[in-house]
Amino acid sequence: MANDQLQVLNALDLAKTQWYHFTAIVIAGMGFFTDAYDLFCISMVTKLLGRIYYHTNGDLKPGTLPPNIAAAVNGVAFCGTLAGQLFFGWLGDKMGRKRVYGMTLMLMVIASIASGLSFGKSANGVMATLCFFRFWLGFGIGGDYPLSATIMSEYANKKTRGAFIAAVFAMQGFGILTGGVVAIIISAAFNARFPAPAYGVNAIASTPPEADYVWRIILMFGAIPAAMTYYWRMKMPETARYTALVAKNAKQAAADMSKVLQVEIEAEQEKVEDQGNSFGLFSKQFLHRHGLHLLGTTTTWFLLDIAFYSQNLFQKDIFSAIGWIPNASKMNAINEVFRIARAQTLIALCSTVPGYWFTVAFIDRIGRFAIQLMGFFFMTVFMFALAIPYDHWTHRDNRIGFVIMYSLTFFFANFGPNATTFVVPAEIFPARLRSTCHGISAASGKAGAIVGAFGFLYLSQSKDPTKTDKGYPPGIGVKNALLILGGVNFLGILFTFLVPEANGKSLEEMSQENEEEDDVPAPSRENRTVPV
Repeated sequence: MANDQLQVLNALDLAKTQWYHFTAIVIAGMGFFTDAYDLFCISMVTKLLGRIYYHTNGDLKPGTLPPNIAAAVNGVAFCGTLAGQLFFGWLGDKMGRKRVYGMTLMLMVIASIASGLSFGKSANGVMATLCFFRFWLGFGIGGDYPLSATIMSEYANKKTRGAFIAAVFAMQGFGILTGGVVAIIISAAFNARFPAPAYGVNAIASTPPEADYVWRIILMFGAIPAAMTYYWRMKMPETARYTALVAKNAKQAAADMSKVLQVEIEAEQEKVEDQGNSFGLFSKQFLHRHGLHLLGTTTTWFLLDIAFYSQNLFQKDIFSAIGWIPNASKMNAINEVFRIARAQTLIALCSTVPGYWFTVAFIDRIGRFAIQLMGFFFMTVFMFALAIPYDHWTHRDNRIGFVIMYSLTFFFANFGPNATTFVVPAEIFPARLRSTCHGISAASGKAGAIVGAFGFLYLSQSKDPTKTDKGYPPGIGVKNALLILGGVNFLGILFTFLVPEANGKSLEEMSQENEEEDDVPAPSRENRTVPV
């Protein structure tokens, strides 16, 4: 038989929306704001890095990062993020959410500053130190995924839990938007103070020495919001679910939540001893209860991030391909940063940010499953709508239509699986494995991001060797790359059916936290995927 719910957990599940909920959203969300800023701001300065450090005298085109360097600069933070998600996810279940929470933030602050201070006597030396610091930046960012999601899920009430977790993740949209705005302001200021001719007019003068400060300032700015949040993260009490169900300290859990909820809660130590179960991640019991769930959360996040990060990181290449950003030889180095940032900011403002908040508004009304399925479906539709008539979209008169269609794929990524793949793993696994399983799911997503970041870089190159970016071998072209991404999104639709619906249920009900092994129904009957 199932054990009775602890009073402290029941109080959290039934609590009305209060000020502490919004405080938790901001504190956890600022980490994600910083995460997104740090991960995506690099895409706005890679062209500039190529001009500064890899210019060749007499070349008709501005310098660009060599393929291996570009892949490393774009992808190394994802490698760090993947490692951080696995490590800090596991550590969050072993040491507690709060104790690990501050570590990740300080690592992000230090690594952000260090990235902007990257040093070396040669171009490759600067890139090597940049990659080194961005790996550790990613490592800190990785820890924020499982910890923020788990903390928010364990603080929230069951009625609006999905919206609260999604709101934390939605701060990512503001981080992407802020990255673009900061890049616009800095590049505009430097361009006004240090005007330079276009590359085609004077190749050497088109990249003024002061341009080296532009990318460094943009990267270091990410340390500011993270540093501002550190104090408040350290003030948050440990979640009651960790304290009661994992640490088995009912008195502390009741005391912490009495302060938070401002109600008197009884400590039930005897009941705590009977709560939860003891099977591990690699046990038959876990495989029986949650094996398919973990497969569902890992595969959907993996597939989503292949499509999402390849689009986000290489928007500048797609915009150049359709002529939305002028040819590089017609701009100076700083103006190119401005143009790329402006294009990415427009996409963030019109589709990325609204998509996140549509999820916040509707996730507790129509459920996680419906939003994820709908998102993958429309991403598939719009990706194929871009790819199949791709030649049509490249004509000058149709470019605005291309941008609108491209924006809609972002909208339905965020009003869809980009949010739900973050929310669901924080709701469906037992408390003592929740952070670990979320970290595994998120790391699977970052493996997909690495595939997108490295693969799309090469795949999207023109089939014509004379039209490829400098140093790159011929690829399959943007059209065929988009077709592949459409197929990836379709697979996401199929694997979504492995993910259970958590809408309106308590965390213990979803994870069967208090069920004995004999009480668990067969997998075919538990946690039906489609809401009924």
